Amino acid sequence: MNATAPATFYRVFALAVLGFIVMPLAVIVWVSFFSNKILSFPPAGYTLDWYTRAWERPEFREGLFLSLQTALFASLSSLAIGVPASLALTRYKFAGRDIVTNILLSPMVVPGIVGGAAMYIFYIEFEVATEVQVAGTLPGLFAAHLLVALPWTIRLVTASLIGIDHSISEAAASLGAGPVTIFFRVVLPVIKPALIASALFAFVASFIDLEKSLFLVGPGRTTLQIAIVSYLEWNLDSTIAAVATVQIAIIAVLLLITNRYAQLNRAF
Repeated sequence: MNATAPATFYRVFALAVLGFIVMPLAVIVWVSFFSNKILSFPPAGYTLDWYTRAWERPEFREGLFLSLQTALFASLSSLAIGVPASLALTRYKFAGRDIVTNILLSPMVVPGIVGGAAMYIFYIEFEVATEVQVAGTLPGLFAAHLLVALPWTIRLVTASLIGIDHSISEAAASLGAGPVTIFFRVVLPVIKPALIASALFAFVASFIDLEKSLFLVGPGRTTLQIAIVSYLEWNLDSTIAAVATVQIAIIAVLLLITNRYAQLNRAF
């Protein structure tokens, strides 16, 4: 058997998998330029009018702004909570540590529709008990998206902290450095790739979330994902492809910027 056959097979298989992943995205981008009034193949021509139409529709424009705000809040707040939590989970031994870890990571394994319904029921019960409205409010939506983003931060930062050589921190402490100095001068530079990667994945997970937003978005508000689903109920044209292309572009730019400042392969 030719010695190069396994390597050739591996390359072909890798290219096939890559094509399977990339082709649907390429087709969406292609369809977004079709001039057909009703989505069909082959295209009658090409146009940018669908992007203009998407921007002119208030549900898409306002949904994009709300999704960006929610994702940004979820990303930053997950870092603020997740980094201290990860430090506590990796540096200290205490009763119930595994249980706490599983609870913090549980939103990743609970189906989104179940989590959204549970959050809604909890908000209603909280409102009945305290007469403070949370369901249908912006803080309630932000809190739910924090739960979407937090597991990514916990998982990536914890994995990065486990790999740190603690002798470096001990050496810094022996030279008189305090805990705060050790964190900012020793630990933080080492886990920087994990911080940036977790912020990115938290942002994307929140940005594309539909299930929790569907239950918790308030009157007069809509996220981009809800706007897309609502539009698809009654329309079949390239407007949705244009909106999806904008989402793909936003995420691609974030990936490129993130990889520029912290190699993503170092974060895992």
